[in-house]
Amino acid sequence: MDFKFKYRKYAEALYSALREDAFYITLEESIEDGESSKEAMLRYMEYSMIEGEKSGELYIPEDHEYGVSIWTMPMNSELEAKKHHEKEKFLLYKMGDKSLKIYNAIVDIMSVNAEPFIGNDFWYLSIVGVRPEFQGQGLGAGLIRDVLKRADTLQVSTYLETFTSRNMTFYKRLGYKEVKSFHEPTTKAEYWLMIREPSKS
Repeated sequence: MDFKFKYRKYAEALYSALREDAFYITLEESIEDGESSKEAMLRYMEYSMIEGEKSGELYIPEDHEYGVSIWTMPMNSELEAKKHHEKEKFLLYKMGDKSLKIYNAIVDIMSVNAEPFIGNDFWYLSIVGVRPEFQGQGLGAGLIRDVLKRADTLQVSTYLETFTSRNMTFYKRLGYKEVKSFHEPTTKAEYWLMIREPSKS
């Protein structure tokens, strides 16, 4: 399973932006070859961006490499199963069996926790990140607003999960509301589910 980077600089932006996120900390710690753990995480970020292009939206700012947002859109069960199979194959062969098990353990319980609160037509903001040196300049909102405008036009709700409590104020300014907090046992961390209803204006 060969691997080539298309968006390496953006993968590096996400990696640096998400270094304090319990999900990504735990996933990186699961990589058994410590010397190449960063490179494996860069491959994970790259894979996530390509996955977003195929099954949702990859939002990249024009003429800059400070960050990106990755969205998942609803798809039929056959495509969902194919996407899941390809992701597991990537995790197994590019990050290792332990990483695959850790990833599945976290994602499975988060999916169960979210299910009562989200609809089948919701869009999911799966990853967003801005390089630390560009944070605090309002650039993060620019990675999200255009997609939210489209969601408003189509009257679609969106949701996200965050392990970083200080980010909640940022998301609330974009119209997200905290629904519930959960303890995730694999990361041993708390995270928050947030939902944004479409604007009717």
